[in-house]
Amino acid sequence: LLWMVMVGGQKQKERKIMSAEQTENPVSLEVRDRIAVITMDSPPVNALGHAVRSGLMNALEKAEGDEGVEAVVIRGGGRCFSGGADIREFGQPPAEPTLRELCARIEDFPKIVVAALHSTAFGGGLELALSSHYRAADETAQVALPEVKLGIVPGSGGTQRLPRIIGAKRALKVILSGDPVAAKAAADLGILDAVIDGDLTDGAVAYAAKLVA
Repeated sequence: LLWMVMVGGQKQKERKIMSAEQTENPVSLEVRDRIAVITMDSPPVNALGHAVRSGLMNALEKAEGDEGVEAVVIRGGGRCFSGGADIREFGQPPAEPTLRELCARIEDFPKIVVAALHSTAFGGGLELALSSHYRAADETAQVALPEVKLGIVPGSGGTQRLPRIIGAKRALKVILSGDPVAAKAAADLGILDAVIDGDLTDGAVAYAAKLVA
């Protein structure tokens, strides 16, 4: 299905690839001018349960195999990017793909991946964003690893990737406090690469297009 939409005064082609209308697949993918936009849609907070992880893996596979896709944007639908792990899976045997495996897949993805953050990107949600190659956000975004306040160590690479991105001293403060960091402060620390004015998805797509230009 092809159609034309007007965004920021310019026409963009959108090609629908997958649909999240089916409740069993809370992840959708569409292509906007050679940028794949992958959306998590699992209310209320896009928890990274098995269905979301599997959906993201499948979407990444499709994006990788599509020669018309030059970069990927991962975003959260609804109220936030992702609130983190699905508490319903706590105490259960890990089901593949695990969040650690998903983050490794994103980190090693052969095309540029941009995480587009709004509202909360907490716990596993931040770990997913840190595994992306770039992070863009709007002014509502907050990032944190709050599980340390419960005596839980982030288990999907966040404590390794954050120091690599912003340095050990800055990362320790974020990791050990568990406190939320607002968008502007996160950008100042180097956690965010861009703060988007206006529509976040449109801005993240434009940012990704600039990166591959």
